[in-house]
Formats: sequence, structure tokens, C-alpha cells
Amino acid sequence: MKYRILLFAVTSFIVLESGFTYKPERVSFTFPIVSERELLVGEDINYVVSYSFLKLGEVRLRIINKKEYQGKTIYNTVAHIDSYSGIPFVNLHQIYESKVNTDYYSEYFKGLVKEKEFTTYTEYFFNYQEKTIHVKKGSVLPSELWTDSTTTADKMFHDGLSIFYYARMNNGQNKSVKVPCFVKEQKVFTKINFYDRVDKISIDAVDHDIACTYLDGETDFTSVYGMTGHFEGWFSNDKAAVPILAKMKVIIGNVNLELKSWKRPGWTPPKYNN
Repeated sequence: MKYRILLFAVTSFIVLESGFTYKPERVSFTFPIVSERELLVGEDINYVVSYSFLKLGEVRLRIINKKEYQGKTIYNTVAHIDSYSGIPFVNLHQIYESKVNTDYYSEYFKGLVKEKEFTTYTEYFFNYQEKTIHVKKGSVLPSELWTDSTTTADKMFHDGLSIFYYARMNNGQNKSVKVPCFVKEQKVFTKINFYDRVDKISIDAVDHDIACTYLDGETDFTSVYGMTGHFEGWFSNDKAAVPILAKMKVIIGNVNLELKSWKRPGWTPPKYNN
């Protein structure tokens, strides 16, 4: 199960104690929260994932395009998860794609997992008008279809990647939500607590303290990423709401996700000024 400790670094959020130096501090005075949030096509952000003092690999998150489909605005998002070579027990190469609507729920999900002998795929087609979820699973090479089934969808659902964008675009509020997710072909829930507080966060890639909004939450299930239980996340306090640092509990312990590099025109991490 050790190879799974890297996976959640996506998505959902991809929200997550280990070898990084950070000092989140709760703010006790009034500090403006930026309420406007904005996804930007072309955004490309990269993270280092670590377990204790061991750096395991990287996660790359991209927003590919924005299109109109059946009267909806859809963002096409992609996550690449790759372990570093030579890491014991970890040989992970995966690609996740999620098409999210303007409420940041999933319209389509696809996961590609590279195994030693073949690559597997999972696809979820969310048809909310027909109240169905179409599931397809199989292998790419050789081309085989293992599962082709349909289940009901009486509400909108998140997949493992779309929930990350939902959390990102809603952070900075003061509320708790319990959101429905479709994970491993199961209908489950994730609780997210949003706070109207700003923390001071320090990371290696930025030479100043960053003003960040904060959230935490709980899952009562084990996802395909091995995530279970408590998680925390810090996002830049600006309209970009870029995830800066995350902590999460997985099967064998805690992992960290820390911002390494980014490509987003005009964006720099906002300074924390008290």
C-alpha cells in the first residue's frame, strides 16, 4: 500500500506533517479576505510531495481549456502524478482528468494508471439531466473493457480532482459543508470546514511569508489515493486561490504537498503583512 501515499496529492484536494518548514499562525485581528475567485486557462502549478523527510515525487496541476457544452461552461483540468526514480516501494505514474462546471462539480472524470505490464483506465460520465453516472473501466494496451455499467445520480457529485477545485474556489468563507463524492464507484461524502481567517505560511520556493486562507476536513472512507481521515489546506488569499501547502493523513501516516513552481500570468504569492 505504500505506493498509494503519493496519489491524493491531487486532487481533491489535494489538501494536506513532515519535513517542510512552515509556521501557520492564526490571525486574531481583522484581515481582509479576498472573496473573488478565478480559474485561469493555461495555469500550470507544480508540487513536491514528501513523507517524513523523504521526497517522494511531484504533482502537476493544469487548467487546459474552457468551453461551452450543452449550455454549461466547462473547465478541463488535468493532474499528473509521478514518483521520483529510485524511491523504494514507490513507482507511480498516473494522469487524472476532470471536467468541472462553474459550480465546480464533475461532468466527466478519467484516470490513467500505469502498471508494470499495462495501463488501466477509469471513466465516469456524469449525466445530471438523465440522473445517471456511466462507468467504464479497462486497460489501454491491450485494449480491454472490464466494466461498463450505469448507476443513478440524484445530485451532482465530485470526483477525486473536482473536489480540489471546489475547495479552492470556496475557501475563505466561514461555513462547513458535506459534499457528495463518487470515488471507487461508491457514493460517499467529504466534510470540509472553511474559515474566514488568514494564516502566515512560509515555503522554500517563496522568499516572503504568504497570506493564506485555511480549511480542514474529514473523510470517513479510504479513497483510491489511500487518503483517509483528517486533512488541512492553505490557499493564497487572492483571486487565484493557489494551493500553497497541504497536509493529509493516509494509510501509513502523514504526507505533505508544497508548492514548488508555477505558471500563471501576473501572479505572485501575496505577502503577509500584519
